[in-house]
Amino acid sequence: MANRESSVSEAIRQAKTSRRGALIGYLPVGFPDLDTSVSAAIAMANAGADVLELGLPYSDPVMDGVVIQEATQTALAAGFRLTDVFEAVRRIRAVVGTPVLVMTYWNPVLQYGLERFAEDLAAAGGAGLITPDITPDSAPEWIAVSERLGLDRVFLAAPTSSDERLGLVARSTTGFVYTVSTMGITGERTQLDEAARNLTARLRDSGAELACVGIGISTAEQVSSALDYADGAIVGTAFVRALRDGGVKQLTRVVREIAAGTAQR
Repeated sequence: MANRESSVSEAIRQAKTSRRGALIGYLPVGFPDLDTSVSAAIAMANAGADVLELGLPYSDPVMDGVVIQEATQTALAAGFRLTDVFEAVRRIRAVVGTPVLVMTYWNPVLQYGLERFAEDLAAAGGAGLITPDITPDSAPEWIAVSERLGLDRVFLAAPTSSDERLGLVARSTTGFVYTVSTMGITGERTQLDEAARNLTARLRDSGAELACVGIGISTAEQVSSALDYADGAIVGTAFVRALRDGGVKQLTRVVREIAAGTAQR
């Protein structure tokens, strides 16, 4: 991993010191509307999320399961604009110190302009980007811009990745490596794939300092299990469903319940 301590890696290390590891919580910006999504993210931070992952709604979310797809479609139908992301980050960061990463497919970044996007994100107080559909070898411009602005670049590692690919991801990533627990789309699974454990071990061998597991984690028990071998657990679908079904109040309750999985055994 690149030698630069960031607010994200610092938050994960602090969580490992005080508990067993970090909880990273995902919500789409603009769902069900911009104001509620900002309130929800702040509530998530206050209820126990160590890092916030804000999803940028996109018309072709190839990696997302049904619950998240429906939420992003709701946001788009409600008039989401890309600049809403920067407003959301700014408003969240004005209230909480929790680092905020933006998860985005690469096409919206290119359409907006990479330099402009990165500069606006940095100005809003954002910590960096999670980019599911670009690889380090296809992102030299992003790597250069992120270095200049001090933004984290979180790349994904999958169980199918070669050792050579994992080495490249480990060297190119800052913040943490997003470790994909199973091949496929996001959602809840009753049993986490053993592949996640093996992949994390391979990432450590490749030099990754911090690895957080996502895709399929939805309970405190699964968070606790993931923290047996990973530095953090990423939860999305369970939080989006809670917000959808019971608003910010239910989201707060569910985040607290799932965050209990980070406690020392």
